Amino acid sequence: MDTMMGLINLEHEQDFLDELTYFRSGASVPFAGRYRLIDFTLSNMVRSNIQEVAIFARSKYRSLMDHLGSGADWDLDRRHGGLFILPPDWNDPTDISKGDLKHFHNNIDYFKRGKSDYVLISGSQFISNTVYDDLFQFHLERKADVTLLTTSYEKSLPEHSACMKVDQDNKQWVTGLSNDIKNPCIFTGVYVLHKDLLLQLIDDCIAHYKGHFFLDGIKANLERLHIQAYQYDGYSAIVNSVSSYYRNNMALLEKEAYKDLFFTGEHVLTKVGNQAPTTYHDQADVTNSLIASGCEITGEVTNSILFRGVKVNEGAIIKDSIIMQRCIIEGGAHLENVILDKDVTITRNQELHGAKEQPFVIAKRRKV
Repeated sequence: MDTMMGLINLEHEQDFLDELTYFRSGASVPFAGRYRLIDFTLSNMVRSNIQEVAIFARSKYRSLMDHLGSGADWDLDRRHGGLFILPPDWNDPTDISKGDLKHFHNNIDYFKRGKSDYVLISGSQFISNTVYDDLFQFHLERKADVTLLTTSYEKSLPEHSACMKVDQDNKQWVTGLSNDIKNPCIFTGVYVLHKDLLLQLIDDCIAHYKGHFFLDGIKANLERLHIQAYQYDGYSAIVNSVSSYYRNNMALLEKEAYKDLFFTGEHVLTKVGNQAPTTYHDQADVTNSLIASGCEITGEVTNSILFRGVKVNEGAIIKDSIIMQRCIIEGGAHLENVILDKDVTITRNQELHGAKEQPFVIAKRRKV
């Protein structure tokens, strides 16, 4: 039976969330109250019977390694296959590769030793809850060289402008890749190809001093390769900026959006936390918010997302904000349209106000 191995390529996702990626890779940024961005891609792969997954991580991957551990929470702590976090390792003095081709070149054994004949490649910026079985079967049936996962949105948002757009004919063969803002068909960054083709394209790109596998190996060979587009119509989001991160988190406060992401498929897997339930004191006033476990709330929380272990003291007001793990909001503080990274303390009577289009962000471990 044909199977896939997985690759999550983070090489081109450096610092795209500004303060939130000062100390971590974008893939490990918390999302939706208890998850990380990478959880969605990793969960989708595991549920697609992908039993070996590699992650290309260039820098600031300590937080990512801490979150993923051995891969046990995703059933990837296996004797054969499993999870491979592959940081840069440039020990080959003859290596002339650059860009993400360095990762491919220096970790070529991962692909050669893998038992699967096909490779599914993804980043972490496309948020969805699905399986890739239909995409894979479509790829096999069409006998394509490469199949791209695409999606479209009713309303164009700022984050979509940075996404590659897919031109295709009436049989879904890809005829072009561009940044045409009028084209609603967005490439999600997820694609499938045969392992032999992958290895061939890696060698060709390195031999010609190229530095970007997808752009130089696939996009540049559109006329030579047979590339299909497979449309995904389920709930999804693109997170590639602070504003898109804020907007797509806050969208989950809408009941239907939350159900579409988390209850139309199987559970999204993440690192298990064992905190006690949240404590709501008599003075607490909580409205339309996502509250994770381990919080202690005495103040007012409205239209906000609180991650695990947040403490909101009496007299504090939080509106339209995202508060990450173990933050402390002291009495009299007023936060609106704010993102606090982990372990931030807001002292008494401080007022912080951002805008929905540009939330006010405070990096982790700060005291204000």
